[in-house]
Amino acid sequence: MAFLKLTDIHKSYFLGKDEFPVLKGIDLSFEKGEFVSILGESGGGKSTLMNIIGGLDRNFEGTVEVNGEKLDHKQEKKLDVYRRQTIGYIFQSFNLINYQTNLENVETSLNMTTLSASQRKQRATELLKKVGLAEHIHKYPSQLSGGQKQRVAIARALAADPDVMIADEPTGALDSVNTKEVLELLEQIAQEGKLVIVVTHSQAVADYGTRILHMADGKIDEEKNLKPRFETPATTDRLTSKPLSQGSVWDMAFDHLKFKKLQNFLIILGSAIGVFSVILFLGLGNGIKGYINDQVNSLANPNYPTVLKNTTDSKDATATERAQATTQAAATDYNSTTISDKLIKKINQVKHVDKVYKGYHFNGAVFKYGNVQSQAGTQIQTWTPIYADKVIKAGRKPKASNEIVIDKAFAKKANTNWKSLLNKNITYTYVAYNAQNQPVPVTSTMKIVGITDGGQSGTIFAATTAGVKKDLTKANAVTTANFLTLSIKDTREIQSTVDAVNNLKENGKQAVAAISVGSVLKTINTITSLASYVLAAIAGISLFVSAIMIIVTTYMSVSERTKEIGVLRALGARSKDIRGLFTNEALLMGIISAIFGIAVAYLAQFAMNAALYGLIKFNIVQVSVGNVIFAVVISLIIALIASFVPSRKAAKLNTIDALAAD
Repeated sequence: MAFLKLTDIHKSYFLGKDEFPVLKGIDLSFEKGEFVSILGESGGGKSTLMNIIGGLDRNFEGTVEVNGEKLDHKQEKKLDVYRRQTIGYIFQSFNLINYQTNLENVETSLNMTTLSASQRKQRATELLKKVGLAEHIHKYPSQLSGGQKQRVAIARALAADPDVMIADEPTGALDSVNTKEVLELLEQIAQEGKLVIVVTHSQAVADYGTRILHMADGKIDEEKNLKPRFETPATTDRLTSKPLSQGSVWDMAFDHLKFKKLQNFLIILGSAIGVFSVILFLGLGNGIKGYINDQVNSLANPNYPTVLKNTTDSKDATATERAQATTQAAATDYNSTTISDKLIKKINQVKHVDKVYKGYHFNGAVFKYGNVQSQAGTQIQTWTPIYADKVIKAGRKPKASNEIVIDKAFAKKANTNWKSLLNKNITYTYVAYNAQNQPVPVTSTMKIVGITDGGQSGTIFAATTAGVKKDLTKANAVTTANFLTLSIKDTREIQSTVDAVNNLKENGKQAVAAISVGSVLKTINTITSLASYVLAAIAGISLFVSAIMIIVTTYMSVSERTKEIGVLRALGARSKDIRGLFTNEALLMGIISAIFGIAVAYLAQFAMNAALYGLIKFNIVQVSVGNVIFAVVISLIIALIASFVPSRKAAKLNTIDALAAD
């Protein structure tokens, strides 16, 4: 029984509806130990026949049997296995992978066997020594002569221990000396029990084998036996084939990445700038939010929300909008902004409200110390526990009814030695309202016991509630509080308590507007986050540009490496391996750029924080782990998307066309 048998092989090419027969009924048998030369002029069908024997051409009529079993050319996966286990290719133009060393070129075939890494390296080394390249193992193909390149190609074809060696014009690009050496190697391979099939148009080359098949016009028109086939060993230890591993695909992708250093560095640099910018702006957003939180919390205690009377009938108004409406109403209808004792009692009964502090707030106050007078529009507000002790820059907070805290800016205006105003008396006047909403001037003199650094916007002077109420009574003005401060000890319940107070109803509408520092910070943080996201998105444009660069580069890579794709497929690599090769290269660029971008972002964070800490006493850039993960994921997704179309184009390339590419 013949090892390889072809029966009634027909093959035609079509140009539109016109049919051009190439093979017209080929019947052939081959045995192991033969060195068969297929001789003929160009266009006779030799290469087409070899493509069918080698499992590269699937569209033909007839049958191919290997060792008594029919080979189904319709099943691509079975053909991949057939090429890995049975076929070894030697090409006229060598088709070595230029970014791999000679050793790595041979190992590429061995990567589709079950040998370990050390065994693959040992066998590749032995094969290169066998073909006379012991001194050139670690060189690249570009450093070899034509004859030496063909020897590497032979070593690679032998590596996976195939049964059939197909050589397509193996001496076409060689001189006479190298031609003889290559033919001697092929004869040695046949002597070792392999089937060697050489396609040639040279009679001299054909005469070197054991049998000549002359081919013309798609038929075998002459067959000539030159000498008996070589004896095959009774038993041989065979290598076991397997699909190309993911590790090998990653290694090849990394090797090509290193080979194209400058081109890939520029792409990686562009992506890294995008990653760095995104991380930095997100970290800056975190820092700004942290700084605002720190500053606000250092001035106001979040456990003490503020409550104002609701004066609007809008059901859709937020607590902040209701509070703004109340503040505006105070100038024209002060009585509508006061909070009744009945409502205060109702608020005090809300769960988690531990205590309610009454307060007064008036606009248009004028303070006078000696000949120095405050600017118009100054506000006066009674002191409540919402203010943190940190706001007192000198002295203490007011306790008695005749004590007041003034702003540092006014204190400096009154005396350059602003601390000297402590325990001195200050006179002030402000406008209150009587029961008929008519303005009533209130004048008072109090002792300065503390000086603040800004209060709220640097314009508030604070006095004790008792002192203000006493002055209002004396002036026949309304003494009902127009704001409340709630004490909530359990920090975890602040927001839920504020929500509960905001849900209180009076006369069918929301009774009050409760606002906590947390609510204000939430709004500010939302705005800050939005700004940082917008900046990060703008910075991310560079990632989009780098994605386009990756797409272009991958397309160029597919074009430049078309022959390599054909070679890998001829060696038995699957289409998914080809797709993975280009996808992995793009992902490697994404990973490296992400690492580079992260490193630069952390360096920038360190530099900016070191430069600004002395000014604001706060680390203004705070890159979080979440920011880093987000940037890395985005970088990888962009790389993956960018490689999607080119990698699939590479995987779908016709192997025969790929091998024929210039």
